[in-house]
Amino acid sequence: MTVTPARQPSFALGRLGDLWIVLGTDRPLYAGAIAVQALAATFSYVVPLVPQAVIDGVFSAPGTRMGAMSAWIIEKLGGADVVRADLWKPGVVIAVAAVAAGLLNVLRGWMTARAAQRSVRRLRERVHARLVRLPVPFFDANESGDLLQRATSDVDTVQNVLANQIAEMGRAILLLLIAIPLMFAIDWRMAIASTVLAIPVVAFAGLYFRTVSDRFRTKDEAEGRLTAKAQENIAGIRVVRAFGRQSFERAEFRERNAAHRDADIRLFDGLSQFWALSDVTCLAQILLVLVVGLTLVSSGSLGAGEFFFFLFATNMYIWPIRHLGRMLADLGKAAVAIERLHAIMDPAAENAGDEVRSEARGETAGGARRSASGTGPAHAVLPVGGIRFEGVRFAYPRGNTVLDGVDLTVGAGETVAIMGPSGCGKSTLAALLLRFHEPTSGRITIGGTDIRSLDRSLLRSRIASVLQPPFLYSRSIRENVAIVRPELPVAAIAEAADSAAIHDSVLRFQRGWETVIGERGITLSGGQRQRLAIARALVRDADILLLDDALSAVDGETERRILNAMRARRGRVPTIVIAHRLSTLAEADRIVVMEHGRVTDQGTHVELIARDGLYKRLWAIQAELEDEERVAVASDGEVPR
Repeated sequence: MTVTPARQPSFALGRLGDLWIVLGTDRPLYAGAIAVQALAATFSYVVPLVPQAVIDGVFSAPGTRMGAMSAWIIEKLGGADVVRADLWKPGVVIAVAAVAAGLLNVLRGWMTARAAQRSVRRLRERVHARLVRLPVPFFDANESGDLLQRATSDVDTVQNVLANQIAEMGRAILLLLIAIPLMFAIDWRMAIASTVLAIPVVAFAGLYFRTVSDRFRTKDEAEGRLTAKAQENIAGIRVVRAFGRQSFERAEFRERNAAHRDADIRLFDGLSQFWALSDVTCLAQILLVLVVGLTLVSSGSLGAGEFFFFLFATNMYIWPIRHLGRMLADLGKAAVAIERLHAIMDPAAENAGDEVRSEARGETAGGARRSASGTGPAHAVLPVGGIRFEGVRFAYPRGNTVLDGVDLTVGAGETVAIMGPSGCGKSTLAALLLRFHEPTSGRITIGGTDIRSLDRSLLRSRIASVLQPPFLYSRSIRENVAIVRPELPVAAIAEAADSAAIHDSVLRFQRGWETVIGERGITLSGGQRQRLAIARALVRDADILLLDDALSAVDGETERRILNAMRARRGRVPTIVIAHRLSTLAEADRIVVMEHGRVTDQGTHVELIARDGLYKRLWAIQAELEDEERVAVASDGEVPR
């Protein structure tokens, strides 16, 4: 039965509507926060309305104009005489309204923060889940520091907008929208005078939003490049020190830092221009209210209380409206952040749809599919048979051809060694077998089945691979070896480690298998890292074993121990060994020689040294070097081994 994976919400390029998508199941909570904000804004206007009514209906001279709104409020408070006798009553109403508005604002803040935090947590998890699924060419084309910037800083930008800016923007707009009908209900002349400059402020904020978005994008991209350089220097600090590149790296960092500074300055220049112009506009709006209000009060056509309300209300909404520019600027930054996240989250960028199908079917991370009952995994294996590369060609984008028509067969249970000069395409064959890349033409089959028809998750889970350079996690040695089978007992781990000639070394560590190694295994030697990677591959009950130059950093004696252990396992599964050291190749069932992206020769060790070719020449060079070493050791009075 064909299972259609659940549709993932798409991140439309540059659309702030995607913020609503990010909220997901927390949309009702966020919508409730907006409703609470509207109620809080309504209570906020009770605070100036009651003093207005008291001033015009109680303290003004008899015959002074009292508007309909003030008359209605005085009536609800019990009449002018009651209010005059009990002035504490309007005071209580004002206090209750202020407290209610404050509590509702607190509730709104709690609701928006909770919705934003939960939504952004899901966004972070989705970004990470997408990153670990994206195809290898995506990472070849993007700096890891820039991707880190997107997964952290850009997500934090979205969180800030959801938790703060949208709510504040809603508050500013609601304060204006609620004020307009109240003002027109009290006095249309003052209503016009109080709102005439609010429209230019809002329009200017919108125009500024469009302008500043490009500056935010430039600044964010500059920050990403700066982060990438810092991350690269930290990860490669030993190379920087070893080659004395501190001055060069500092100069390059300064260059990127200067570009980031210039982008920041340009951004803040725009911000300062907006703040200056909006400040002038807001102050002009308040001045207009003062001039028009005092003129109308002096002519007797506006009550003093009504003038108080307009002055108070204008101050209440004009400054939040003025902050719309800052809020829209943050929205512009969020739009840029979403656009940058779009490059990760867009389903069209995902080139591993079969992994999604695997998850939809309930397969585990190890590639075993869950049984129908869901109580345990059912064993999942690759098609039975050997591996065939049939006319495989491959070229990297905008690069030279790496493989040019490779035909190669690895029989079931056969160990095939591949050798050749650097750049001839050996490691590319391994990458194609693991489907890190797809052949430009030709095909690769396992048991006669084209691997492009197999789920990547299944394919990779059934290939035990040791790639260059070996990657180790900053965890314990036991966790690194058993990373794909954490349930394995230490005895099984120790058996694989013994085959990889690393068990004795582990026992010499102070904490043994629980020793925590540094980032990428930096506290271990190169040979120890390789041997741990081999042990990690051996603990997998895999259908194919792939070793890519996995013994280059170990000494000769250790290499012999590992090869002897590998010979004991020969015949179990197809094994591909990629190596430069000829001693590693000699014991293989068949040796394949590659040059210029093609297979130029193949055969056993005996067959290849019997005929002219690259293998024979390299073997002769290696034998000559070994003879010179034995002579040098003997001349020092030592017995050669």
